[in-house]
Amino acid sequence: MTTYAVTGASGQLGKFVLEELLQKVEANDVVAIVRDPAKLSDYADKGIAVRQGDYDDPASLESALAGVDRLLLISGNTLGERPRQHKNVVDAAKKAGVGYMAYTSILKADVTPIKLGGEHRATEETLAESGLAYDLVRNGWYNENYVGSLKAQVEAGVITGAAGQGRVSSAARADYAAGAAEVLVNGKGGEIYELAGDESWSMEEFAAEVSRQAGREVTYQDMSEEEYAKSLEAIGLPEYVARIVANSNASVALGALDERGRTLSRLTGRKTTPIGETIAKALNA
Repeated sequence: MTTYAVTGASGQLGKFVLEELLQKVEANDVVAIVRDPAKLSDYADKGIAVRQGDYDDPASLESALAGVDRLLLISGNTLGERPRQHKNVVDAAKKAGVGYMAYTSILKADVTPIKLGGEHRATEETLAESGLAYDLVRNGWYNENYVGSLKAQVEAGVITGAAGQGRVSSAARADYAAGAAEVLVNGKGGEIYELAGDESWSMEEFAAEVSRQAGREVTYQDMSEEEYAKSLEAIGLPEYVARIVANSNASVALGALDERGRTLSRLTGRKTTPIGETIAKALNA
């Protein structure tokens, strides 16, 4: 019997991974690790073992990983703290005797111009030095990243950014979760999976699709990275976060999120979710 664990299991990606695992293995072979177990009471009712574990609390992580054979480390969301937090998980996994790990990194982590890539590279280096068997699940951007403010953008008639003519090979969060679950269950170690959507699109094409579905004209307004960062600050984002978002957006123009290998759909055996489908869901929500 093999025990599979997922960290950050109460997050949006984590819950999708749990759903995928329930289709692949028995519920009592799955461990969900979260800071607040109450958030996954419904999964506990399904037979999944829900354990408390905090990226900032090594002792809790070691306890949560007791008896775990294979672990999916879902990247944390605290900017600037992730390399340290992830090292806590890797160290705890070694102490607990975990035999295999998979890590949700960023697309093309070794060469990406996205500044956030440095945090992921640090974790990849930690894994390389750990002596553990591991695979890297390098995710591109989620479709959902682009629709959070869609109704307001339709109302304004404009979508702003700094992506130029760059292309985004995005997929839905559920698609990436399916890929991660597949690797967690069947990964052998030593592989790098560059995961992205089957279709790529530019921001101008995105705006055109929004216009078509919304029934009113929505244009894309391209800015410099600096201008875009300032516009994000103007609507309330902290300066540091605004600059991270603007850098990620501007990196699209450099090819950071354009990936045509279709590794994700081959891994899962199903096509990835087109951006138009996610747009439709957001507009009709």
